[in-house]
Amino acid sequence: MTLAVDKSQGNMTLKIKRAFCYFVLILITFICLFPFYILLINSTRSHPDIQKGFSILPGGSVLFNLKNVFSNEELPILNGILNSILISSLNALLSTYFSAMTAFGIHAYSFRLRKAAYLFILLVMMVPTQVSALGFIRLITSFNLMNSFIPLIVPSIAAPIVFFFMKQYMESALPLEIVESSRIDGANEFRTFNQIVLPIMKPAIAVQAIFSFVASWNNYFLPSLILESAKKKTLPILIAQLRSADYLKFDMGQVYILIAIAIFPVMIAYLIMSKFIVRGVALGSVKG
Repeated sequence: MTLAVDKSQGNMTLKIKRAFCYFVLILITFICLFPFYILLINSTRSHPDIQKGFSILPGGSVLFNLKNVFSNEELPILNGILNSILISSLNALLSTYFSAMTAFGIHAYSFRLRKAAYLFILLVMMVPTQVSALGFIRLITSFNLMNSFIPLIVPSIAAPIVFFFMKQYMESALPLEIVESSRIDGANEFRTFNQIVLPIMKPAIAVQAIFSFVASWNNYFLPSLILESAKKKTLPILIAQLRSADYLKFDMGQVYILIAIAIFPVMIAYLIMSKFIVRGVALGSVKG
């Protein structure tokens, strides 16, 4: 009888703890998603409606806001979207491929300065972009590359953070025996990397591709220093220009709809690739 009572009390305690955990998780989820909900609601409301205060229900001005944004001659939105897609996509492609290749070289080859090279790359990872920005701007100015996409794309080949993640993932998911077997079968190093290593690295590549894409998509600092032509500016620059407009011409509806245009495609990409992100982070964070 006593054992049955103790078991019943234990089950009740477990249920209470589980209910509390669910409550905390739901609360945290609500806190995280509520700003996006406000953004979505305000993107459907006009400027006068937004000035009246918060509303939990969407408005009917989403098409009006879209029309105002895309008809604004001072803000080439379509060009900004295409520019952001081009720069972000190439950044994601180059950073993941070449970082995986670098990680493969450090992981699969044994040479004298391997540890020194690895430590050097980690030290470079600690240097903030703002510290080297002045020297970088002077360098590309001497190469006549101002107002060009090249300085925003080519440096992504050297991405220390992506390299570090790829290296950790390889240590947990890429046995060197597979590489040795490929070499014994007569495959050269590039064929081994492209046809054997890359398929194994798909989860890690998916994770870092989306992270690199988002980082480049949201990047404002360097593009604002490099890009001068209105038709070459990216979305974050156009959002900042619209936000800093004259008070009499300032339209909160346009600001919210433009931010929504910039954010929701990234959220959709996260949802589509969430399976790979969870798998890649789980495996990449555990050293085999």
